[in-house]
Amino acid sequence: MSIYTDGTYLKRHPTWHSEDAAWKADQIMKMLARHNRCQVRTICEVGCGAGQVLVELQSKLPAQTSLFGYEISPDAFSLCLPKSNESLHFKLQDLASSQVEPFDLLLVLDVVEHVRDYFGFLHNIRDKAHHVLFQIPLEMTVHSLLREVPMLNRRVFGHLHHFSKNTALATLSDCGYRLLDWSYTPAVVDLARPGLKSTVSSAVRRAGFRLAPEKSVLILGGYALMALTEGGALNS
Repeated sequence: MSIYTDGTYLKRHPTWHSEDAAWKADQIMKMLARHNRCQVRTICEVGCGAGQVLVELQSKLPAQTSLFGYEISPDAFSLCLPKSNESLHFKLQDLASSQVEPFDLLLVLDVVEHVRDYFGFLHNIRDKAHHVLFQIPLEMTVHSLLREVPMLNRRVFGHLHHFSKNTALATLSDCGYRLLDWSYTPAVVDLARPGLKSTVSSAVRRAGFRLAPEKSVLILGGYALMALTEGGALNS
């Protein structure tokens, strides 16, 4: 049985990572601002978890923006449903198999690595929006491969797959997404939990990134890929 529907994930992560939502919303707004797409009328997040990212985005976007969150976990749905309002809607439903009018923007944030058949998932959601914005953690690093333990530990978070920047971008291309822009987001660096080890690791990663971003991400990790793409509905 899935850890997302049998209570296991909720027990491990009772907030469903809501504490990271404001940071994620800021990263999204930075990317949208680079492309003058802040006036999108409809935004959907697939795998919206507790829904807090959409709550944060709603506070930053024009009042007429409609936001939708799709979630397959009843536990997560119980967390996000009370946050609904007239412009923010949540559905306990699998977007990949749903018939919907295409959204202006689809958010796929830290989801791909959780999905067993991620190629099938990416194919099935491509036509749900005009543009799709991904965030994918970059966990396939020299550091992780040498130690092995860091990647195995990510299974506590439900991560079944691990990507580098190039494998993530190649996967999106293979599934028919046309890349418009991408950036690194300092996910682990900014969101490190308190503690001496985390503080030191974050400092080393920041320093490495300033000196040689590509090599630092590939060797030390600590960053995620944010990729803005054209969805299949753009020209349909």
